[in-house]
Amino acid sequence: MQTVVIVIHLMIVATLIGVVLLQKSEGGGLGVGGGAGFMSSRGTANLLTRTTGFLAVGFFITSLLLSWLASYDRKPSSIIDANPASQSQPAGPATPISPPTSGGILDSLKKADERQQNQPAPSGPQAPQSQ
Repeated sequence: MQTVVIVIHLMIVATLIGVVLLQKSEGGGLGVGGGAGFMSSRGTANLLTRTTGFLAVGFFITSLLLSWLASYDRKPSSIIDANPASQSQPAGPATPISPPTSGGILDSLKKADERQQNQPAPSGPQAPQSQ
């Protein structure tokens, strides 16, 4: 359903842009307003103005419908009741970052950073070791 509304919304947006660009500039903002030709009759201007109004109403309706569809399945939740991340994992040697199984890459990087921060600090200066 949402895909159909998005396609209709995009068609309205493209048509609205085209209709607005076809209209005659009354102030001559860019210096290209007016002249004889396709847009010279007053009836065409009224048609374009009316079409712009209908397309604008369609744009607002599809925008509201898309926002309602996006929030339809969303359930309210509390951030207070959320379980904090467990800090009871023992600090082990630095391991390479594995691909994420749940969450994103940023969650994996955060967990790896927490593991490195939980390692004990060295007792004194360390000599470089050859590999």
